[in-house]
Amino acid sequence: MIRRTLLSVLLGLAVLFGTLLSAPSPARAAPYAAMVIDARTGEVLHSRNADTRLHPASLTKMMTLYIAFEAVRLGEITLDTPVRISQNAAAEPPSRLGLQAGSTIRLRYLIRAAAVRSANDAATAIGEAISGSEAAFARRMNRTAEALGMTRTTFRNANGLTEEGHLSTARDMTTMGRRLFYDYPQYYNIFSRRTADAGIATVRNTNRRFLDAYRGADGIKTGYTRAAGYNLVASAERGNVRIIATVFGGRSSASRNERIMELLDMGFARAPAQAQVRRPELPVYGNDGRAGRTTRTTGLVTSSLRPLPRPLPPAGPEDIPEASPELLAAVADAVEDALAEPEAPEETADATETPIPEPVPEEAAPQEVLLAEAEPEADPTDAPATPSVIPVPRPEIVAYDSTEIELAVINPDPEPPAQEIVTRASSSGERLYGVSLGRYPSRFDAEQLLLRTALAELGTFDEALRNVVNRSGGFEAQFAGMSEDQAARACARLMSRNITCTTYGP
Repeated sequence: MIRRTLLSVLLGLAVLFGTLLSAPSPARAAPYAAMVIDARTGEVLHSRNADTRLHPASLTKMMTLYIAFEAVRLGEITLDTPVRISQNAAAEPPSRLGLQAGSTIRLRYLIRAAAVRSANDAATAIGEAISGSEAAFARRMNRTAEALGMTRTTFRNANGLTEEGHLSTARDMTTMGRRLFYDYPQYYNIFSRRTADAGIATVRNTNRRFLDAYRGADGIKTGYTRAAGYNLVASAERGNVRIIATVFGGRSSASRNERIMELLDMGFARAPAQAQVRRPELPVYGNDGRAGRTTRTTGLVTSSLRPLPRPLPPAGPEDIPEASPELLAAVADAVEDALAEPEAPEETADATETPIPEPVPEEAAPQEVLLAEAEPEADPTDAPATPSVIPVPRPEIVAYDSTEIELAVINPDPEPPAQEIVTRASSSGERLYGVSLGRYPSRFDAEQLLLRTALAELGTFDEALRNVVNRSGGFEAQFAGMSEDQAARACARLMSRNITCTTYGP
């Protein structure tokens, strides 16, 4: 009996030992790497295993988005281009937007889904829309990486799913984050959104916990696969200092976030309070025979010159009419009157004429700004109002700059003419209301604020006129020519973005 019991115990121990031997070993933690830089100068403040080639996971989508922004800038595609979803894109594993094969969706929504939701199907669809296939897009990604100085990075797909040879480094991904900020600042705000309208769904940011937890944080991108661990490229700004930090191989999203905040704190402690910003140049691609479009960038236009008037054909003697005695007498009287009065100065400090603001044509607005609109697009069937102009005396242009044209009206009458007003016709109620953004020390500051706000809120102020009023406390920046309801909704939208404003009316 005792022998049988002993044999049973030994047999049980043998089975247990065999089970332990055959059980799979726990997964090893992904290799750790980190990098911290001063974004203003690119100076390295901390690095560890920064040049080790590791799996980037969804940090890959930073390059996918960079090329999408580049393609829009180069005119290869627009934000409103309808993209047909392939079976390949629709079949990508999670994280996904839920795109269906054969459906179409505008590029802007794919960008939002890839940046905010980290949607794999959206990233693949972006690559196929720009280059025709994911393989061709991967070749363009590698060409762009080389042009940006990402020397130890090779891409195989647009979304970052684990694939042989799809590798990068903490140093290269930190470079990628800096280039997104400086090369395409008009898009950068998308990385700090907690939610975004992706057309078929509202998506939530995979990085929202870090964005909410760290003061000054405004991006950039998370990444996770079993092979990569928990990755993050993060950026934060405090005062005049911006720090970018990268972590590869985190053990969990919580520990990764804790580590990235420690690295950012280290960066802010080590970075100087003042530093000269060294902006990188846009990449230049050489014609080396590799696949992909060869593009040579020449930079932005530094000035906008006024075109010269078209010369008139010379008039022959027979084309000049003979002046009548009445006309000659009137001219002589006008000359005598002008000589009898003191000459008026060309400009006065207390001029009462309000410069006529130049309306911004809708087609002149950069397409990049349209991405920032989370609101539905304006109904294209709603035709823009036709401007009506009250005739004014023939002007002579005496001064010109990029924001306004001052007019000097030639009029022999001693009484100055009544101020002429150029306005926009209204087809939907009285447009006697507006939004004031406050008063500023100079006209230039007020005009710049109006321009930035109009570009960021194109759908809100597309029918409003920008106006700067010189008041005793400074120059007041106003959006005028709105209905009461439009002004109220516009101000509410601005206040939701922490922009101070007030409405005014008749």
